[in-house]
Amino acid sequence: MTRPLSSAERSIQGRMGWLRDEERKAIESRGEIGRMEFWLRVTRTEIAREVKAGRDDVVTAFTLVCRLFKLVVEKRQAGDPRLFDHLMQYADTVLRQHGPRS
Repeated sequence: MTRPLSSAERSIQGRMGWLRDEERKAIESRGEIGRMEFWLRVTRTEIAREVKAGRDDVVTAFTLVCRLFKLVVEKRQAGDPRLFDHLMQYADTVLRQHGPRS
């Protein structure tokens, strides 16, 4: 027999369901571009919440992630796809283990 979910667990479950539904809608309406735009909006909201809570280092972290992505894309454009492949593999691994769809 499983125990009933706590209100925090129900809230998390509801949030995950909302994220899945909104991502699906974004994909249906605009494809992968819609998915990207959805996650950028969600991320921007989370960054604003973190800053409001006094955790300004989130801005530095996001900036570093953006700079990393730009570097990886530039390397791939120059003919070296290794960093891009590694980044994609790492991102996939982390999201499978800890992501919103787990």
